[in-house]
Amino acid sequence: MADLKEACGVFGVYDFKGESIFPYVYWGLVSQNHRGHQSHGLITYNGDFHAHKALGLVPRMRSRKMRKWMTNLPGSIGIGNVRYTTSGNMDRASLYKDIQPTVVEIGTNRIAISYNGNIVNAVQLHEEINKSIKIEGTSDTELLCKKLYLELEKSKDLSKAVKKCIEDVEGAYSTIGITGDGELFAFRDSLGIKPLCIGFSEDKEIVAISSESVGLDINGLDCFKDEVKPGELIRITSNSIRREQLVEQERKALCSFEFAYFSRPDSMLNGTKKYVYEIRKDFGRNLGKTCEQSGGIGNLEVVIPVPETANDAGYGFHEETGLPLDLALRRHRYVTDRAFITMPRERSNILGKKINILGDRVSGKRIALIDDSIVRGDTTKNVIQKMKASGAKEIHIYITFPKIISPCFYGVDMATFGELIGTKREPSEIAEMIGAESLTYQNLEDFIRTIGLGEKALCLACITGKYPTPIAQKIADEKRTEFEKGTVEKKRIYE
Repeated sequence: MADLKEACGVFGVYDFKGESIFPYVYWGLVSQNHRGHQSHGLITYNGDFHAHKALGLVPRMRSRKMRKWMTNLPGSIGIGNVRYTTSGNMDRASLYKDIQPTVVEIGTNRIAISYNGNIVNAVQLHEEINKSIKIEGTSDTELLCKKLYLELEKSKDLSKAVKKCIEDVEGAYSTIGITGDGELFAFRDSLGIKPLCIGFSEDKEIVAISSESVGLDINGLDCFKDEVKPGELIRITSNSIRREQLVEQERKALCSFEFAYFSRPDSMLNGTKKYVYEIRKDFGRNLGKTCEQSGGIGNLEVVIPVPETANDAGYGFHEETGLPLDLALRRHRYVTDRAFITMPRERSNILGKKINILGDRVSGKRIALIDDSIVRGDTTKNVIQKMKASGAKEIHIYITFPKIISPCFYGVDMATFGELIGTKREPSEIAEMIGAESLTYQNLEDFIRTIGLGEKALCLACITGKYPTPIAQKIADEKRTEFEKGTVEKKRIYE
C-alpha cells in the first residue's frame, strides 16, 4: 500500500460508423479510476469540441442519465482523462483549472490532449512557450499541449509537430488528442515510460487507445490488441489508421512501479503476455523463497497481505511457504483519498480510516505482512501500530518492490530525497522506525526476472538512482549532493 500517486489514466476512441462514443469513453475512464481520483474530464467531437470536467471520481451513472450525457457530449470521436497531481498547484481553483483534457484554441485553430506522465524540463519549456502563448494553468499538460500547438502552427503537419515534441520534451508522456479537424491521434515518449495500448472491436469499426488494457476489455474492444510503441504516432481519420515510428531508441524504460502497484491486476503491460496479477503472485513466491532460505519461516504463523495491491503477492507467498493465508486486513472501499494525495497535516487522519484490522485474526500471531512498497513509511507504520494494538505478537514485513532510494521525475509523486524512508537507511533501521520485527525487500534481480522484459526495458531510477534521461540524471545528482550536505528540499525537485 504505497504512499504514492500516479499521474493519470487516458482513454480515446473513434467510431468509424459515426455513432456516439460517449459510453465508450465513460466506461474506459471508470475502468481506470484507480489511476486518478482527483479529477476527470471528457471531450467529444462532432465538428466542434464538447467538454465535461469535474473534480473527484468518475461518477456512477444510470441509463437515463447516460442518455442525457450522450446528448450533451455528442460525437463519434472522444478522449478522456482521470488525474492525480504530480506537478502544479494543489489548491481547489488550480486543480479545477488543470483538469484534463486540455484544449488550446486560438482563432479557428484548436487541439485537445489527454496525457499521462510528467515533464522533466518543464521550467525551460515554460520559458520557451510563454514567449508565444501565455501559460494560464500550473500543470505540465498545458505545456505539452501548447508546445504541440506551436509546432503544428509552424509545420502544418501533425507528424512533424509530434516528432519535434518528442525530441524537445524530456520526460514521460502517453498522449491522446483530437485536432480541430477531427483527427484522433496518440503518441508516447521515445522510452515508453508510461503504458499505452490500442484495441479494436471485432468488426474493426471502433478503435480505442487506453493507458491500460482494462479500458479496452470493459468496452469489448479487446480484439487485435497491441502496444502503442515508444516514439510512435498513431493517426486515425474517417478513412484510415496510420502508424508512424517517429523516434526510436535502443532501450526502453517502462515504469517498473506499474507492476507492483499502479496497474490493475487484470491488465497486461507492454507485451509481457502475463496479467499483472500473475507477476505479483510470482513476486510473492520470490519473497517466500527468500524467507525459507534465510530460515525466517520458523518465526511465522500466518501470511497477511495489505489490501489490495499486495493480495496477489500474499497468495504467492502462501503457496510457496505453505503458511496459511488470512485476509485479516480490509480496506474501506469508499475511503478514496490516498495518503500521498493529502497535505502532511491531513495524512495521518486519512491513514487511520483506510484499513480495518480484524483484531481476533491477528491477536497473538507471528505475522508475515506482505506489502507492495514502502515509500515515506507513514502508511506501513500506521498499519503496524494498529495491528500491534490489536494484539499481534510479531510482524515481519515482506515488500515486493525493491528499496526506493531516489525520487521520480516521470509522473510518480516521489518528489524529494528527504521524504523517502529508504534513501539513507538499511532495512533493519526502517523496520525499527515503523515498528516491525524485520523487513525484507524483494531483490532487484528477482524483480526484473519475474517481469520478464529485461533490465533495459524498464525504468528503475527510483531503485537504482540511474535515470533513463539526461536532464533527470543531472538534477538528481545535484539534489542528492545537496541533500547529503543537509539542504532541506522545499518543493518537487523538478519544478
